[in-house]
Amino acid sequence: MSEGRALERLALESLHAAETAAIAAAKLAGRGDKIAADQAAVDAMRTGLNAMEMKGRIVIGEGERDEAPMLYIGEEVGSGQGPEIDIALDPLEGTSLTAKGMANALAVLALAPRGGLLHAPDTYMDKIAVGPGFPEGVIDLDASTKDNVAALAKARGVSPSDITACVLERDRHQHIIDDLRAVGARVMLIPDGDVAGVIAVADPEADPDIYIGRGGAPEGVLGAAALRCLGGQMQCRLHFRTDEERERARRVGVEDLDRKYDLAELASKDCLFIATGVTDGALVAGVHESGGLVSTESLIFSSVTGARRRVQTRTRIDA
Repeated sequence: MSEGRALERLALESLHAAETAAIAAAKLAGRGDKIAADQAAVDAMRTGLNAMEMKGRIVIGEGERDEAPMLYIGEEVGSGQGPEIDIALDPLEGTSLTAKGMANALAVLALAPRGGLLHAPDTYMDKIAVGPGFPEGVIDLDASTKDNVAALAKARGVSPSDITACVLERDRHQHIIDDLRAVGARVMLIPDGDVAGVIAVADPEADPDIYIGRGGAPEGVLGAAALRCLGGQMQCRLHFRTDEERERARRVGVEDLDRKYDLAELASKDCLFIATGVTDGALVAGVHESGGLVSTESLIFSSVTGARRRVQTRTRIDA
């Protein structure tokens, strides 16, 4: 069986793992405890992954082994039989959003054949991304914000004032925001959830044309897996704040700490990407209960077939 076909056969069970994580987290939405919500999502997703017929390995997770009981980097999941699969996940992307009952929290999961996803440590990462349809190299992580906006506007045949950039609302991004506004670009600020921000640049119905900023490295690889399925370009570089973070990168096999990664290096093989809404958001609806049923909405992207699915599931609450 080909790697792509083996990956596709895991789609339904992967969806179930993301759905159960979203449902578990949603029970704690608005209750002010992001740690409990995250742990509930982790426990549910681990149970779902362990029920799958695969030799799974977490390459992007909730930290390293000594930070268990989170799903840690290097943890083996699945039945131990079947295809060898690398997994990137964030059981609750938007812990603070969930705790505050705010929009756009997701349960996120990406799968690829062994060796298909970058082993990135749980540190920060500088990122820039655009959707499909642009000349290769239209963006450059090392170029200025002004130059990237100008290049993108030229490629689209519009002025910089017609470009919309998605940026995480953080103090560290104020210089990016100032530069964007100085060239007349529109700025879409998001409080959390940069996986959703990266996906949005590849959505023809969404507003942003470009995503810029520094966020989590795990979210960077997850965003790259989504773009591998949807098309687009992305460049990233790990950002370290301490020597301990540099050592953490070396432990997961990163040799060049200053390397600039492109999309083909972040997600080098075919991918499945699944995102299930925890709270209502721009991408998908959140978890809702009514009439003894719990409903979820998910996105499933596949680079194997190019399919983009929006799946609505209703399950008995007592199931």
